[in-house]
Formats: sequence, C-alpha cells, structure tokens
Amino acid sequence: MTTVPVLDWGCIAIRSGFMDIANRLRFVRSALYVPASNARALEKARALDADMIIIDLEDSVAEQSKSAAREAAIAYVAAGVAGKLLAIRVNAADSPHYLEDMAALEQCRTDLIVLPKVEDVAGINGLMLPILAMIETPKGLYAASEIAAHSGVAGLIAGTNDIAAETGIRPGPHRQGLELSLQMIVLAASFAGKPRFDGVCNRLDDMDGFDVECRQGVTFGFTGKTLINPNQIGIANAAFGPDSAEIAEAEQLIAASQGGAQRFKGRMIESMHVEEAKLTIERSRHAMGGR
Repeated sequence: MTTVPVLDWGCIAIRSGFMDIANRLRFVRSALYVPASNARALEKARALDADMIIIDLEDSVAEQSKSAAREAAIAYVAAGVAGKLLAIRVNAADSPHYLEDMAALEQCRTDLIVLPKVEDVAGINGLMLPILAMIETPKGLYAASEIAAHSGVAGLIAGTNDIAAETGIRPGPHRQGLELSLQMIVLAASFAGKPRFDGVCNRLDDMDGFDVECRQGVTFGFTGKTLINPNQIGIANAAFGPDSAEIAEAEQLIAASQGGAQRFKGRMIESMHVEEAKLTIERSRHAMGGR
C-alpha cells in the first residue's frame, strides 16, 4: 500500500491562508496548464491574462523529465507571480512519482494543489492543504458530492478527456454524451458552495468552437475553464466574466431594488436577484484587476 507522507503544512507559507485563496478562486475565469518542464512557457505565463496558472507535473511532462520538472515548479512558485493564483498539478496517487511530488511540496509556497483522479475522500484525508480535485472517472463522478464537501477541497475540475476514455463516451461536436458527467460535477461543487472548472478543449485552432464550448460551460454552471493554449485565455475570460451590458444591468437592478419582490424591466425580481447582481459587480471588479 502506498504510504502518503505526513506533511507539516504549518510550515508551508500559503500566501493569504485557505479562506483568502478560496475567495479568490471564486473569481477565476481562466486556469492555464503550463508544463513544468517548459521553462520558456513558464516565463511567458507571467505576462499572460490567465487568472490562475497550473504548473503541470503530470500528463504534459515526459517520464525522463519528471524530477527536473518538479524542481522547476518549486523554484517558479518560490519566485512568485503577481496577481495570479498558482497551483501545481502533481502526479496521480497511483504514479511512482506521487510520493516525491508530495514530499517536495513540504516547503513549497503554492496556493493550491491540483490532485488528479480523485475518487474518494480517503485520498484527501490527511492532506491539510487547499486542493482542486479532478473528477475524471466513473467512481469519482459518483463520489463528487462527498469530495466537494471535504474541508480541504477548494473546488472541482472536470477531467473531460479521462471521463470520455473511462466511460467509452464518444463526445459529439458540442460534447453530446458528456452533459450528465459535467452537470454532476457542477451540482456537487455548487451544493458545497465551491468553484467548478470546465475541462480543457483539445481543438487548438478552432477558436469559434472553443468560444461555443466556453458559453456552454457557463450555461452548465461552471465558474471558469481550464486551458492548454494561451490563445484560449481571452475567449475564456470574456465568456466567464460579465460583459459591459451585464454589468450595467446589474447596477440598474441594484439601484432599483426596494426590498422584497418587485417588477423590474418587465420581469419579477427579489432578493436572490439582487445578490446575483452584486456578485456580477464583484466579478467585474476582479476581472479589472481589483484582486
């Protein structure tokens, strides 16, 4: 049986504490995966408009580069990146690299850890750190509510490629077949009051299709999207952040509100709609850099 090292997380300088990170995570529209083995891409990511950088030790790193990538990730986080959340995606618990990844993080200042293929809370218990849990398997989907409710979990990420591979689903051009899996993740995270991030889009040159997929993710209830190409950042930020018309509408609704149910521009509104409008304003402030 794999023994997970007992980590002294009291020694880890998580920049603003779990609650602050969890609050900032609510406003993340774009989360860009960057291979830890690609120094040029890591340096470029500092100036990109992605709200969060996920430094990847898993799928994008070749086996022979795992050790060097781990060292590069730790060094990158130590240097810091202003205005962005930083996360490190470790190798899965069944990987021979997992224990080394976790041991290396004992002295790491990363904001969050992305944990692949989470299937139950047993893989989370004992890890006193903010986790973004990837839901990538049928077992993980069925346990998603319990995983999302765990106090160490800050949010969920849909691992759409693995879900399709594990279930035999062959997604259509608009992800037909994946809808139930995606909405199970959204429901689990939203019930726990936590952010949920849509899976990556593999079609790197189809920006129109990517925009449609982002808008679909918003419709499903995702709060942001994971990305694998810097060219996708602007589209994701636009889709998952309020536009000028939404901001203006929210400001007008708040100004018109008198408490209780009332008529506003031909529709009925109540306190719930006022709270939604306030969140829209708050999201717009974060999108403009008011972190």
